[in-house]
Amino acid sequence: MWRRLSRVFRSFVGMFISMGENPEIILEQNIRDMNDQVPRMNESIAMVKANQTLLQKEEARYKSDAAELTAKVKASIQAGRDDLAGSFAMQLEQVKGALARTEGQLITANAAFDKALAVKKAFMLEKERKTREALDAIRDYRRAQWQKKVADSMEQFEVAGISATHDEMVRKIEEMTAVNEARMDMALGNVDQQKIQIEEEAEKLRANELVKQFKAEMGVLPPQPSAAPSQKTIGGTEAQKTS
Repeated sequence: MWRRLSRVFRSFVGMFISMGENPEIILEQNIRDMNDQVPRMNESIAMVKANQTLLQKEEARYKSDAAELTAKVKASIQAGRDDLAGSFAMQLEQVKGALARTEGQLITANAAFDKALAVKKAFMLEKERKTREALDAIRDYRRAQWQKKVADSMEQFEVAGISATHDEMVRKIEEMTAVNEARMDMALGNVDQQKIQIEEEAEKLRANELVKQFKAEMGVLPPQPSAAPSQKTIGGTEAQKTS
């Protein structure tokens, strides 16, 4: 019992391993994995771009503050207020220091954004190339599997046995056809052909008589009594029979 269960378990494990090693399944999964990486890459690039945008805004603000403080320092000196000029000058130094740091960070952010775009471009090109190769390989694999099935079916094909059965069945059908043709000839020979011809002529005469009656009713031909002779004949025949 344990051996049987062990064999069943090994067969299931082997089946799952063979399915897992299926090239078509693996390549399709690779394509899905590459497609899944695109949204994550776009999200990372968006974060780099957001940092770049924030630094650009800070740089613009610090430049505006520096220009404003510079104007205040000059105005204070012209007004003879050196104390105010010194205070504004100290603030200007702080703003210039922050601006210098922001400009350095912005340079790094610009480089990071450009590099991220370059990495994405290279990844997309590689992704397209690998996807194309994977699809071509999948088509080749499916074609190979189909060819394998055809080859297996052709190997199992036996012409000799089929030919023997074919000839036997053809011979039986020919015998049945010959027998039925003979029976048909015999059946037709037993039919009274003269009686059939007489009935056909009677049908034609009856049809002509009906056409004449219609023409007479329509005024195309003058009315011609058609039933009187037959009645006389019938009457005469009945009289003869009675006599």
